[in-house]
Amino acid sequence: MIKKISLIAVCMLLLVSNVLVAQNKYVGAGACKMCHMSGGKAWPVWSTSKHAKAFEVLKGEAALKVGQDNGVTTPSTDAKCLKCHTTASSAGTTLNGGITNADGVSCESCHGAGSKYKTVMTNVQARKDGGLVIPTKEVCIKCHNTEIHKSLTFDFETKMAIVRHKK
Repeated sequence: MIKKISLIAVCMLLLVSNVLVAQNKYVGAGACKMCHMSGGKAWPVWSTSKHAKAFEVLKGEAALKVGQDNGVTTPSTDAKCLKCHTTASSAGTTLNGGITNADGVSCESCHGAGSKYKTVMTNVQARKDGGLVIPTKEVCIKCHNTEIHKSLTFDFETKMAIVRHKK
């Protein structure tokens, strides 16, 4: 009986571990920087953007005001705010490869978790097969909406021109 249970337990453990390994985990902006720093604009564009500083914004006076209007006392720790101001928070613990809230809204908020596509970036089809997301308006409006920021206006084409980068 014990051998039978042990065999079942081992099989279940292997099945669960295969599922976990197959998940596309977040790798963090630092992993993207390795390739996107030289020869392209992705890292320089992101690192100087509002996305890169989105978590820090939650610590300011304006965030406290928006928070008060939405029943939030500490924006930098509240899930209502963190879900859009950080990649780490929206990634959740099962997909989070070690990124933190301090990273703000990093590459993977817009392009999807990168563990499966980070090594195949030179092959367009392979990176798409690995989960690379090409941001569309639908991707952006998950955060850029009036759910919290009631007076927010978001023009996709105008905003994409600001954050667009090659390579």
